[in-house]
Amino acid sequence: MISNQILQNTIDGIKSISRVDLCVVDADGKIVAKTFDDARECLGNVLSFIGSQAESQVVNGYQFFKVVDDNSLEYVLLVKGTSDDTYVVGKMAAFQIQNLLVAYKERFDKDNFIKNLLLDNLLRVDMYTRAKRLHIDTDVKRVVYIIETKHEKDSNALETVRTLFAGKTKDFITAVDEKSIILVKEVRDNEGYEELDKTAQVIVDMLNTEAMSVVHVAYGTIVNDIKEVSKSYKEAKMALDVGKIFYSDKNVVAYNRLGIGRLIYQLPIPLCQMFIKEIFDGKSPDDFDEETLSTINKFFENSLNVSETSRQLYIHRNTLVYRLDKLQKSTNLDLRVFDDAITFKIALMVVKYMKYMENKDTF
Repeated sequence: MISNQILQNTIDGIKSISRVDLCVVDADGKIVAKTFDDARECLGNVLSFIGSQAESQVVNGYQFFKVVDDNSLEYVLLVKGTSDDTYVVGKMAAFQIQNLLVAYKERFDKDNFIKNLLLDNLLRVDMYTRAKRLHIDTDVKRVVYIIETKHEKDSNALETVRTLFAGKTKDFITAVDEKSIILVKEVRDNEGYEELDKTAQVIVDMLNTEAMSVVHVAYGTIVNDIKEVSKSYKEAKMALDVGKIFYSDKNVVAYNRLGIGRLIYQLPIPLCQMFIKEIFDGKSPDDFDEETLSTINKFFENSLNVSETSRQLYIHRNTLVYRLDKLQKSTNLDLRVFDDAITFKIALMVVKYMKYMENKDTF
């Protein structure tokens, strides 16, 4: 069904050209769009017209037209005036609304197809048959973006994304849950992951400025056939989750750059628990005080460089050495030794992953 706002914009545009007032009433007799105030007075005549066999009719200074799709009445169009000119305006307006119905039905069919494609709900043979019927190319290179908004049902963000890609006929925009917008984007032969990154950043910037939405964007790998689109979607979903756990400071996360985070994300929780017990002997990094944690993080940021870390923490080098010695006594890991530092870093990431999964399971 066409949105009321689209119908209102349509008849507003027709009125601005023709200077003729119009009103659109749905099959239940409810006004959905109008350009004049006294349209409600005509509803009794509209209901009578709906029950008649006539396709058009003149009643009390108005011309009525039925808008039908697949032999089913969708709308009644009222045009103010009885002249031949207003009749022509009415016929053209009814024709325009009918074309909108066809276009939106096709868009709905495509949207439904893309959703089922993403969720792996189609058999291979049905996938290609339906794609052909909907005039969707099957051998175009594509990638899937997931755009997660801060608020559920963010219609402003959805419309902004649709506007941004309005001219791209081979791109598809849909949603499979309340907080995420899915973009299935065509990738040209001369485009690579650098261009995909730029597109993601454009989306972030546009939504921040136009829709006033804080968003996170994740995308999968480029696929060459329509049957692989669901694979890119699953990769984008994983990238979004891994980004929340390990790269929360980034607005754009790519599946092919997840690094060690992707490996940890795929570990079974019991194995993670065994690893943490082995490393911290039943303790948790949460037991460390804020000073110790900030020291550890800054030490890793500076690639285990004692001098640079102490400078950035505004502490004496010996103070930092003392803190590292204290940490070594409690964990048996010396962060100045590369192997111990790697073990400790992975352990911290595993703990982050476990906490994320625990919180996720509670919702």
